[in-house]
Amino acid sequence: MRVPPPGSFASPKPPRGASCFRLGTDATGNAYVAIAGAEDAALADSREALRRMILDIKAGKADHLL
Repeated sequence: MRVPPPGSFASPKPPRGASCFRLGTDATGNAYVAIAGAEDAALADSREALRRMILDIKAGKADHLL
């Protein structure tokens, strides 16, 4: 498991609530998705994979994250 470097994450979306998540990237092309408060257990993949996931969600291919 890759642990994201400090400062890799944007602010949680939505900013409050039980299902807040954070997206982040680093300088080496990695992307991270984590539950707010559990950033050390983030899922890691490429920036392209994160981009594709966001585009698929916007296109209606998924209506929520599991």
